[in-house]
Amino acid sequence: MIISERIFELLEEKKISRKDFSERTGISQSTISDWKRKKTNPASDKIMLICQALEVTPYELLSGTKCGCCEPDYVLIGKGTDEHTLIEQYRSLKQMDKGRILGYLQMLQECERKK
Repeated sequence: MIISERIFELLEEKKISRKDFSERTGISQSTISDWKRKKTNPASDKIMLICQALEVTPYELLSGTKCGCCEPDYVLIGKGTDEHTLIEQYRSLKQMDKGRILGYLQMLQECERKK
């Protein structure tokens, strides 16, 4: 099964219209129709958008099966969110300062557990 066939299978399974899918991903309806009509696959730069819209992992989308052995080792974070800002700022720090931030987070978690 090619990827686009799996996408249409998931759309049907999750009862998502092509119009809704287009709005969720920002991919034009004509492009989505081309996948079906021409039996082509989406461009690789669209895979994560598609996965997010269909609420599946890339592994599930590409293989057609769930990976029962592990959880995904990635998180999708939208640009412009507080989490994205935090990560961008963290990446710009020196290694010593990153360690300090991680220590502070660990202390906060310990305080929350004691409540």
